[in-house]
Order: sequence, then C-alpha cells, then structure tokens
Amino acid sequence: MRQDDEQLWSQWMAQAQDGDGVAYQRLLFAIAPRLRAIIAKRVSDPDRAEDVVQEVLLSIHKNRHTYDPSLPFGPWMGTIAKRRIMDWLRKHYRSAAQEVLVDEYPETFLTDGANAVEEDALAFDDLGQLRQALDRLPSGQRQAVELLKLKEMSLKEASEVSGMSIAALKVAMHRALKSLRADMAPETQARESEAEP
Repeated sequence: MRQDDEQLWSQWMAQAQDGDGVAYQRLLFAIAPRLRAIIAKRVSDPDRAEDVVQEVLLSIHKNRHTYDPSLPFGPWMGTIAKRRIMDWLRKHYRSAAQEVLVDEYPETFLTDGANAVEEDALAFDDLGQLRQALDRLPSGQRQAVELLKLKEMSLKEASEVSGMSIAALKVAMHRALKSLRADMAPETQARESEAEP
C-alpha cells in the first residue's frame, strides 16, 4: 500500500466521520480492491471471498466512529479485515464439521507445528461410522474430540468447559485420535478390499 493512499484514506475517513458522504463513498471505492486482495489470500472461493469483503465493509461502516484520524488507516482496516476473515473461517469450518473428516481441522495446541493438520489424517467416508467410533471412545477422549475438533475451542476454553487440565486434554486428544485410527482402520481396509477386482 502506498503511503499516499494511506494518507488519502485517513483524510477521507476523517471527513466521513464529520458527515461527508462523498468522501466516505470515495474511501469505500478506494479500499475495496485492497480488501479483495487481502481476503483472496485466505478465502479461495471468489463468491465467498466477496461475501467476506461485504462483511468487512459493513464492519468498517459500523465501527467508523472508532477510527482515530491521527493514526494510519491501513492497520485499522487490516485488523477489521482479519477479524472478519477469522469469523468466516470459524463459521465455514463449523458447518463443514458435519460433512467433512474430523481430522481435517487444525489442532488447537499451543506448541510449534501443532496448528497444522496432522500428516496422517483420518479418512472417514461414512459419518455414521465416525459417530459410532466416537461413541466407543471413553468419555474424556470423546469430550476432547468434541470440544477441540468439532466445536473448535482453544485448549483454554475446552479446559474451562470440561474441567480437565490443558495437559489432560492434550493427552485425551492424542489417545482419541489414535483410538479412532485403530477403530476405523479395519472398516477402511474392508471397503478397499471389496473395491478391488
């Protein structure tokens, strides 16, 4: 972003805060391409990305009174954009939890590399089989999967809800994934062998 743009945007927003509708319209038209570029990096579907752009523009509109004209406009706008992107990603993954594999969601552990998808992800094609496998887990492990994977809580949030320590949640999650892999492996292998000629 050019510094000239930044200064102009700050000026337009200050004028918009004083009730200048023309300056506000200029600002919105000027920032839309930048927002689209920011959002396209995180949301690959163009239609969904445009929905997020509109959410960001709406948030800027609702929160325009909080902008301090003595500060650069870009970081303020960027913060709002990042928050709306994260809101959309949470919503997207939450709704996908009922349709997609349990282990496709990022870990919520705080250690390095733990926020990446595990390399040996589970391959559950049948939601019914997955539910049965989850039901066979001990209650602590099942609760860890539900809170950390399906509800996408952080370890701290899950600890507060469950009453388990963060360390206990990590252990329960690890054991649950190991049990689910073992439980589902025979069914997966049976399906693969049936598919072979």
